[in-house]
Formats: sequence, C-alpha cells, structure tokens
Amino acid sequence: MPAHAPSTHVEAARIRDRVARILLVLAAVGAVAAVAGAVGTVADAGPATRMVETWRMLGFGVFAGVFLLLGYRPRLYAGIWELAILNKLGLTLAALSFGGGIDGTGAVLLADGAVTLILPAAYVLSRGWTAWSTARAAA
Repeated sequence: MPAHAPSTHVEAARIRDRVARILLVLAAVGAVAAVAGAVGTVADAGPATRMVETWRMLGFGVFAGVFLLLGYRPRLYAGIWELAILNKLGLTLAALSFGGGIDGTGAVLLADGAVTLILPAAYVLSRGWTAWSTARAAA
C-alpha cells in the first residue's frame, strides 16, 4: 500500500464530515427560519390552536439544536440521528397521505421532505451509526 494512502483516507473522511456538516447547518437554518415564521402564527392563533402552534414553534427550535449538535459531533449521539430521520420521514409520509386537501401539507412536504433527504445523506457521509459503538464503549 502506498505511503500516502492513510492520509488520503483521512482527507476523504474530513471532506465527508464537512459536507455532512454543511447539510446539517442548512437543515438548522431552515428550522430557525421556521421558528421565525411561526412567531406570527402563534401570535395570531386563537385559544383553540395557540398551544399547539406554540408547541410546533418550539419543536422547530429543538430540531435546529439537534441538527447543530449532530453537525458538531456526528458520531457522539447514539439514536438521535435515527429518531430525527424517522420523525422527518413520518411527517413527510403523513403529508403525502393527507394529500393536497389539508392546509399546510404542501409546506410540510417541501420542508420536511427536503430534510428527509438531507438527514440520511449526512448520516451516511458522517457515519453517524458509529455513535452506537461510542455509546457501548462508554457504558
């Protein structure tokens, strides 16, 4: 094996991590934008929907944080990757199943559909599943 092979492997891993981080930062920026966009919705919501709209807005904030944490340490948080992917996939599938007849499904399909594609790509690029090995070693 050539002497330069290990450094090439390390450089490839760095590039993959960098691309994964960029994807996760984009997802986090989208989530922060969703928080900002939801502020007016919460303010305008009536008593029947104010709590659910607040819950939704704060959930966007939680996901912004999750995406940033995964970008910062992609191989540290066992299970968080998978939960985030399943949540976004579930929301995307729900929007698809509801069709165009329900208000908001188009926005969910666009936003969560995009994140449903971004998260698995970042997961594979950063080898997020190795967090399980780290968790087992720490136990």
